[in-house]
Amino acid sequence: MRAAVPWVGALDAERDTRLAALSARFLHEKTLTPLGGLVLDDDQRGMLAALCCLPLLEFGAEGLHGWSQLIVYPDAFRVAREYTDAAGVMHAWDDDLIGEAWESGPLILSWADVVADLAEPDVGCCVAVHEMAHKLDALDGALDGTPPLPRDWQRAWARDFQAAYDAFVDVVDAGRDTEIDPYAAEAPEEFFAVCTEYHFSAPMLLRTHLPTVAAHLDRFYGPSPFAARGV
Repeated sequence: MRAAVPWVGALDAERDTRLAALSARFLHEKTLTPLGGLVLDDDQRGMLAALCCLPLLEFGAEGLHGWSQLIVYPDAFRVAREYTDAAGVMHAWDDDLIGEAWESGPLILSWADVVADLAEPDVGCCVAVHEMAHKLDALDGALDGTPPLPRDWQRAWARDFQAAYDAFVDVVDAGRDTEIDPYAAEAPEEFFAVCTEYHFSAPMLLRTHLPTVAAHLDRFYGPSPFAARGV
């Protein structure tokens, strides 16, 4: 399994042991439900558990609280959306997603996209850690891009992330190219989750373009397994 999950293979021995314990707890506490004819063997379930637990290496097992199920589709899945605007008009549409995390419900992943992330682990994409970032964010009852933190750190985090997010949105709105996925401009919680992907998959790129955010994520998640690679 270590060879199949590059982030795990790059961990030092102490953090590898910690991840193994978190992954075992994940598999014990969570129900893994494959849909659409997908069959997951024990190794694949272990891979999913390890990916979901990477963001918990410093935060710990309390990051698993509040939900009980991991749903895995074979590929991208469709979700019906509804929105009522200020004029009282309802708009309905379908979204094609590769992952989703409900605040108090399941975490949902596309297996095809998990496999794609494993094949290219250093390009800034990891849907499993993206959705786990949302789960951490929601632990304090507000999905706002700020996970539970000590009070002083929470203030500094909120200040620094808001400034970085606002500047990033300005760049995206101006139509300028960004090295970070422009989806991060959708909302503060997406900015946090996308930056989490880069912390694990392309930490040097994140540090170059969003140094203040990168410093907070280094503290929150611990050093990226790829930090020594210079990617």
